[in-house]
Amino acid sequence: MEEFEKMKSGLLYNPAESGIAAKHNNIMALCEKLNRVTIKNQPRRKKILKKIIPSMGDGAFIVSPFNCEYGSNIKIGKNFFSNFNCIILDVAPVTIGDNAMFGPHVTLATPMHPLVASERAVQDYGDGIYDLEYARPITIGNGVWLASNVTIVGGVTIGDECVVGAGSVVTRDLPSGYLCMGTPCKPIRKITDADRLFVKETYDACRPLK
Repeated sequence: MEEFEKMKSGLLYNPAESGIAAKHNNIMALCEKLNRVTIKNQPRRKKILKKIIPSMGDGAFIVSPFNCEYGSNIKIGKNFFSNFNCIILDVAPVTIGDNAMFGPHVTLATPMHPLVASERAVQDYGDGIYDLEYARPITIGNGVWLASNVTIVGGVTIGDECVVGAGSVVTRDLPSGYLCMGTPCKPIRKITDADRLFVKETYDACRPLK
């Protein structure tokens, strides 16, 4: 099995292997290019984003700066929005559903390293000197809102229409339809009809009469 396939499968792999390093450097260069393009030039931004994340639904809007590691390990549904400084470390697959919304400074981190320091250190493996790592996937459901400064670690699944409060660190799965927050993040309560703001009716009522 090639090192890139090992990486995607959650096996120990060599991140310094030439093929992986080339993919990594190419995508980082594209992210740098994206982050230099003005927000007013959306056609150019969309063209670069499609190269970075080929599997992305219609209506995606990502505010710079944005950074990821491989892009090809990310799958995003339609109408995705990400605010400033989103970081997706997609060593393992990252799947994001439709109508997901990320606040500023959201981080999705799939990489994992050995806990034992001697195994985590760079060492001679016979074919070169490098360290080994592995990764766990992240899955985010439809209609999820991650507020500002949320961090999600590898191996986590977040259910549909879940809201994760600002500053939370998510280390385990979260159920659908819950307000969750904290470090580590925990479900606080179910989101119910009592939380409705009747946004369309309220907004329309505030509009000037035509």
